[in-house]
Amino acid sequence: MNQNATDVTEAAEQQHDAVGAGAQGADGAASPEAEDVLEALRDVVDPELGVNVVDLGLVYGVTLGEDGAATIDMTLTSAACPLTDVIEDQAAAALEGLVPDFAINWVWLPPWGPDKITEDGREQLRALGFNV
Repeated sequence: MNQNATDVTEAAEQQHDAVGAGAQGADGAASPEAEDVLEALRDVVDPELGVNVVDLGLVYGVTLGEDGAATIDMTLTSAACPLTDVIEDQAAAALEGLVPDFAINWVWLPPWGPDKITEDGREQLRALGFNV
């Protein structure tokens, strides 16, 4: 497992511990956990590379507030990438019904690099013709 995947997993485990298994929201429904948000974000695909943002290693962390709202620390392959709106729209669709609200905190440190791509992401990129 690469370092970013380890960091995301550790962050998810820490969030799981903080939220607690089987926690319930104010409406009595089961509250999502960071792992659920990460899984939903696999439906968010980088429009330039065609691979989801989790396997590309673009998601640096997920935290859930007491109200269930998600804050997602995410980066891009390049700070000059003009596609933040596309990714935010996809994230809104992916997270609809899972969390009451979300915010993407665009971060640039540590800078993204190919070392952050998961093995699944590498396989997807190879299938698309990339040499990684």
